[in-house]
Amino acid sequence: MSIQRDGCRCDRCDKQHHHEKEKHRCNGCACDQLRRLQTQTEVDVFLRGGCVLEDVVFITLDQKNCCAFFNDPTTEPGSTIIVDCEEIQAIRIEAD
Repeated sequence: MSIQRDGCRCDRCDKQHHHEKEKHRCNGCACDQLRRLQTQTEVDVFLRGGCVLEDVVFITLDQKNCCAFFNDPTTEPGSTIIVDCEEIQAIRIEAD
């Protein structure tokens, strides 16, 4: 059974709508930027609530759960910081 959506009534449209929704599950400017950001880029991350993660290295963004992974080679070498990209207010990309 298919549901009418945006004037379309077919299973193919339902599957396409579901795929588009999953593709863009993580919303917001920061999530969009992290999707495009090259891995191993050094950044400062400004979180809601005022916390700042300085000089962390971007590893990856898991688009299924919106987790952004960063390394902190200076403060805690070998550690991984995992942040919900929807909780990021700003990202500063470090200059070379």
